[in-house]
Amino acid sequence: MRETDRRHAELLWEHHLMGHETRPADIAVALGSTNLGVASHAADLYHRGLFPVLVLSGGNSPSTLARFPRGEAVHYREHVLSLGVPDDAVLMEPDSTNTGENIAFTRDLATRSGLDPKTVLVVCKPYMERRAYATARRLWPSVDPVCSSAPLSFEEYVADTGDEKLVVDMVVGDMQRVIEYPARGFSIPQPVPDDVRAAFEALVRAGYDGRLIGR
Repeated sequence: MRETDRRHAELLWEHHLMGHETRPADIAVALGSTNLGVASHAADLYHRGLFPVLVLSGGNSPSTLARFPRGEAVHYREHVLSLGVPDDAVLMEPDSTNTGENIAFTRDLATRSGLDPKTVLVVCKPYMERRAYATARRLWPSVDPVCSSAPLSFEEYVADTGDEKLVVDMVVGDMQRVIEYPARGFSIPQPVPDDVRAAFEALVRAGYDGRLIGR
């Protein structure tokens, strides 16, 4: 990776992080993905006593089917149970295929389960925090969402994933969604500083376009 591209990717990474204070919430929802680190972080937060109920949300998408053939929520559940989260503290939402459905289906599951949360801790990958927050504000407006992710730098996440190009593609793809999804009604609008937008556009020109909408 060129040094300029790395600096641009790190700028987007920092912008995606919301910087929320992790505080107690009525429930938490862990957004499914290929990364079990999300489930591990959710289990850690549970053991810190930050919430009584953990919803594991995710069915399958093309990017997760091979790794989690029985569905993201199913594999997440097995993982958090292995980390000592009690079964009666876990709810599963096994049908969602994108972040909007993660939030909407969790909202509906909470209602069916007799829960009326006012605060929700959204546990996700670091570069998804901003989009997850904007999605929750749009699709579950009755709750106050706070985002939390494993405390990893861009370099640490690349090392953990083992695929630099893929990570930058995903960071760029989420930035595009932060910019474009409000007009589609999927999330609330958020300000994008000029330097962040310029970094996004430079990375697209440099070929980091594997996770762009319509590509």
